[in-house]
Amino acid sequence: MNLICFDLEGPLAPQDNAYELMKLFPNGDRIFEVISRYDDLLTLESRENYEPGDTLALIVPFLAYHGITEEQIGIMGQQAPFTPGASELVSKLKTHGWEVFCASTSYEQYATGITQRLGIPAQNVACTSFPLNKISQLLSQDDFTLLEQIEKQIMNLSPAVDDNDTKKLLDHFYWQELPRTESGKMVIEVKPTGGSRKVKALEHFAVKTGEPFSHWVAVGDSITDFKMLQAVDNAGGLAISFNANQYALPYSTMSLASTRLDDLWVILETWSKGNPSAVEKMVKEKEEIGGQGNRGHFHWLAGSNDMTEPLEIHSRIRRLVRKEAAKLG
Repeated sequence: MNLICFDLEGPLAPQDNAYELMKLFPNGDRIFEVISRYDDLLTLESRENYEPGDTLALIVPFLAYHGITEEQIGIMGQQAPFTPGASELVSKLKTHGWEVFCASTSYEQYATGITQRLGIPAQNVACTSFPLNKISQLLSQDDFTLLEQIEKQIMNLSPAVDDNDTKKLLDHFYWQELPRTESGKMVIEVKPTGGSRKVKALEHFAVKTGEPFSHWVAVGDSITDFKMLQAVDNAGGLAISFNANQYALPYSTMSLASTRLDDLWVILETWSKGNPSAVEKMVKEKEEIGGQGNRGHFHWLAGSNDMTEPLEIHSRIRRLVRKEAAKLG
């Protein structure tokens, strides 16, 4: 049995759903960029009980405060574009007998909309449960006042420039002020499927299929994926970074930087024949030849400590494919 698990945002769809939702109200994009950077900082310091991607919990009070609804998230999932080549690759995989899975940090309303359109069965999708309409009813006048104040303060910060100020302000807000309000309950209730929760999702899929991680292919691109990629790589499976950032590349077996996801097909076809050494040989040959323009830049990463060249190429093509979302962790 050939098994593959994709991250959603990046490999399958270029948009960052949470970022797009925050753009629905004034200055929401700026606020999200700062909170997203804060998420990176918490992950890098290995904060207890915090997982990469918990940004989706941190922004919940702001979405509720500005009246965003589950219906709006669902519509985005139905209308969101696919990463070029994603639909073609998933279709080809299914035609050739692969079972396709998705482990996504995205809210369920968005993830369901995209994966249904790609033909990935609902039982093969793990994502973030998000009863936003119910949560929004918890807001009180005190919450409104607090959120209005913190938004003004966040607007004075610049992501990755004011890291110390960001950390100080948002540590106080999220772990001291917010827990005393109804909004604090919102943050606790939402558990995004990122970091080790993605690993648990993949473990669930592995048990269901009866196949260990060594038989799996995992495809990711960012900080929410690195633990999943690491787990699959360590087990002898194939962990692939696609148009990835500095948080995902070091934990991958190999990588592809390309404007089309279906450039992966030749590698996956080789993997399906059950000869991992043939995959390594092919990737290294392609790496030596080099990509053409913005397509087909392969790198064999297992055993490598220098990510300088791959990161440079991935960063350039990541910006082309993901546009604004490329700057997020």
